[in-house]
Amino acid sequence: MRADLAVSYGDERLPRYTSYPTAPHFSPAIGGDTYAGWLAELPAGASASLYLHVPFCREMCWYCGCHTQIVRRDDLIAAYQRTLRSEIVQVADTIGRRIKVEHIHFGGGTPTIMAPEAFVELMATMRQAFFVLPTTEIAVEIDPRTLTADMVEAMRLSGVNRASLGVQSFDPVVQRAINRVQSFEQTACVVDMLRRADIAGVNFDLIYGLPHQTVASCLDTVRRALALAPDRFSVFGYAHVPDFKKHQRMINEAVLPDGPARHDQACAIANALKEASYVQIGLDHFARPDDSMAVAFQERTLRRNFQGYTTDKAEVLLGFGASAIGHLPQGYVQNHVQIGAYAQCISAGRLATAKGYGLTDDDRLRADIIERIMCEFGADLGDICARHGAEPEAMLKSASRLKPLISDGVVRLDGDKLAVARDSRFLVRSVAAAFDAHLDPGKQLHSRAV
Repeated sequence: MRADLAVSYGDERLPRYTSYPTAPHFSPAIGGDTYAGWLAELPAGASASLYLHVPFCREMCWYCGCHTQIVRRDDLIAAYQRTLRSEIVQVADTIGRRIKVEHIHFGGGTPTIMAPEAFVELMATMRQAFFVLPTTEIAVEIDPRTLTADMVEAMRLSGVNRASLGVQSFDPVVQRAINRVQSFEQTACVVDMLRRADIAGVNFDLIYGLPHQTVASCLDTVRRALALAPDRFSVFGYAHVPDFKKHQRMINEAVLPDGPARHDQACAIANALKEASYVQIGLDHFARPDDSMAVAFQERTLRRNFQGYTTDKAEVLLGFGASAIGHLPQGYVQNHVQIGAYAQCISAGRLATAKGYGLTDDDRLRADIIERIMCEFGADLGDICARHGAEPEAMLKSASRLKPLISDGVVRLDGDKLAVARDSRFLVRSVAAAFDAHLDPGKQLHSRAV
């Protein structure tokens, strides 16, 4: 990776492009009635993936950028679970048939904060409302500090086959600075419990750019994590946005690594994982060579959605829960962020859509280009434009941000085929941003490019 490019482009604030257009462009003009119409219009052969958002944690991690809140009362969690079940039935009834489901993902917050029996009930509701295939991937995000043996058993009974563990860093100095003290032993115990329960797919989430973090501490975390042999790693750069996430003000900005230091940490982690035979996938994922995600990357079938890189091929993503986002052929929808407003809509028999975005033909074209760049570090603009009835020359002409990237050797153009230089792949978001017609560089809505 070229350090000079990290200096030139690293401070840009850019989307992670888990959607296009991105969520800041959603509008309240898209509401529940629009969503209901879109659901009713889904074609008979459509399949879907499901995302369920559980916005509760026992304590706040100061680096967190998720929609979550701290709860001590289990009755509030139980009430929310009942609302989720009602929403699932409501959406299924609006579709009018049991649509096929190939992926289910529980995010948060801490999804496993639910009582084990409540989790089993929730999964049973989904199986009744939708046709959950025997091969469906069912993934759950886990905080190893709070997972119980009873919940692991509930996950096993419910068919969960993939777990994503938040690790972030094993450095105790870093952990104290982000209010997330989690020992290696706790993490190892959870991995062992999951594998004993035949939940074979294990992912680890790591973060660089945290307070007091160094290359040495990052490499020590990787070394410890590798000892537990997860199937996949997600490696994210910390996004410090205290104006939007007030709890991040608890982090001392004076001890945050600067741009070049973040670049060095990202490089060190990536090199260590590749030396351990993990395949680097897109911007921030790593997987064992025989993992389905690595296979999808090699076969150019990798996709990208709100959970990041995925093997999910469904064109429909149904989001459930407060703040959850869905994606349909017609556009995006997002539920109310506030739990009270969300629950009030569902209890009144209304879809909880607060805002969304209706896609134009130009959006769909740019979304395809951006997804290919993010997934494959390149794009055949001629092929993509032909499928959308557009001209690649016009698309390139509109991408003014591409010119300096070409001059700096980040991007190569061979006719209509675009490729990101191998030593510049860490700037893939900058390349994708060149095709973003909605991007406002003046707004600090996103994380740093490096």
